[in-house]
Amino acid sequence: MTEIALTKVAKAGSLPAGQELVFGKNFTDHMFAMNYLTGKGWYNPRIVPYADFPANPAMIVLHYGQAIFEGMKAFRSADNRAWVFRPYDYLSRFNRSAKLLNIPQMDVELNHTALLKLLALEKDWIPGKPGTSLYIRPFVFADESQLGVKVADSYKMFIILSPVGAYYKIGFKPISIKVEDKYVRATIGGLGEAKTPANYAMSLAAQQDAYAEGFGQVLWLDAVHRKYIEEVGTMNILFKIKGEVITPALNGSILGGMTRKTVLELCRSWGVKATERQISIEEVFDAHAKGELEEVFGSGTAAVISPVGELTWKGQKIVINNNQTGAFSQKLFDYVTGVQSGKIADQFNWMEEIKG
Repeated sequence: MTEIALTKVAKAGSLPAGQELVFGKNFTDHMFAMNYLTGKGWYNPRIVPYADFPANPAMIVLHYGQAIFEGMKAFRSADNRAWVFRPYDYLSRFNRSAKLLNIPQMDVELNHTALLKLLALEKDWIPGKPGTSLYIRPFVFADESQLGVKVADSYKMFIILSPVGAYYKIGFKPISIKVEDKYVRATIGGLGEAKTPANYAMSLAAQQDAYAEGFGQVLWLDAVHRKYIEEVGTMNILFKIKGEVITPALNGSILGGMTRKTVLELCRSWGVKATERQISIEEVFDAHAKGELEEVFGSGTAAVISPVGELTWKGQKIVINNNQTGAFSQKLFDYVTGVQSGKIADQFNWMEEIKG
């Protein structure tokens, strides 16, 4: 087994006392780092103090965007044990993103071992209040320094950790969403199914327009027909129509969310019909007009479940479930967060304990 070197900080920090945790503003004492070089492979895996690192102005990532990232969470249960949610699934998706960006594949077992070792070292940073967690951000970028357009020959990988509170300031309440009809985010054959900075950069203009108009999020439509639903800016999207949960199929332009996967597994275990298929915005609005649209909700690592109270498309607004959180959305949220916090038994083996 590859040895993971450890260099500890001289003086350990701690969770911010008496301060409300915001998303992604505080970081733990240590981080994992590893390098790649063509002909040598991934090498020098190590845990080191969290710190800045030097960046050459000609680094390929700064000019051509060859980078990927992931996002997962660790939790503290009521009995003070620490757990991480679906780590193998997230680390496997990390590799799928790498393939799409021509970044060398990583050893999932090594990354898993490194993650658990880092989490064990930083266990005291995992908050225990309801709604809080330790956010985990693995990322890789091309650090070769030269200006020719090419697949890089050297890369750096890091895992950093951040104690966080709730993703949305409004809490678990329905959000209003604008259905985007001006911009497009991704197309089949592109980078839509990869977790890469370019996807998020592409979403910023539409998101800022939506904020200015009073919306909380943007719902993207397909780039070709401009009518088939894809995903929300930071989440997958699901619709409950006549008792059936429907979500867009993974067609190559949509990120395969781990919370989406979790929701589908739960639906099927509960005997709720769950379908992955193409669904148009017209179908959703028609279902609402017929009184058949029961609930709409997003799913994602950061927010878990996010109920949708309003959808606006080309100036036409529909209100879902009287702009109240639906019973099914609440049930999903309570179950997933209950498993993550240890209040509900983990019958699906989603959680892995952080020991040491």
